[in-house]
Amino acid sequence: MTLFTRNALIALAITIAIIATVLYAVNFLNQQRVAELRTIEDQLATDTLSIETQFALLEEAPCEDISAGTTLSQEVGGIGDKLAYAEEHAGTDDPDVLRLKERYTLLQIRDYLLTKRLSETCGVKPTVALYFYSNIPGECESCDRAGYALSYLRQTYPSLRVYSFDYHLDLAALRTLISVLKVEPKFPAFVIQGKRTYGFSTLEELEKAFPKSLFATSTASTTKPR
Repeated sequence: MTLFTRNALIALAITIAIIATVLYAVNFLNQQRVAELRTIEDQLATDTLSIETQFALLEEAPCEDISAGTTLSQEVGGIGDKLAYAEEHAGTDDPDVLRLKERYTLLQIRDYLLTKRLSETCGVKPTVALYFYSNIPGECESCDRAGYALSYLRQTYPSLRVYSFDYHLDLAALRTLISVLKVEPKFPAFVIQGKRTYGFSTLEELEKAFPKSLFATSTASTTKPR
């Protein structure tokens, strides 16, 4: 065996070892991602069942404990945070993520309808904001910033109800909601206290669309996003 042949074989062996290592690492990371997503999915399934049960209880006696409705909306928002994490790690087009998003969207619509019922039958006047975004590349450059701004407002003002929807999600109930509210495909889109607005520049500009009574009930204590 010549020196050249031996060196070539050594180089080939090293290359094969590197490729095998990379393939193993990729496979391991994929398995970890799948396991992590499954954990989130299992937790979401449990949370969903719990929230659906709470919906049924509140629909039976909606005015007996108004605070329960507020807590329920906060729990729905918490599921949204978990879904956002799943989207970030698995991708917005992942079939499991899309299935989770459909369930979460239905929960939000149901909570929105329950909130309207509480407002009509119990005399409460919560501030409600519906946010419609797009995940299609290039269709909404400011959607991420708008989402962060709404998350900040929801965390700062507990009386604010925020519902976020992927405008292009293929879900009949969502299509009906969009039609009823007459939301155009211009992003980001907001329906705040029944009034439609489009576009996002700064948090301060967005706050102008909300009633001043919302900000009189709480004081911001965190750094505002831009």
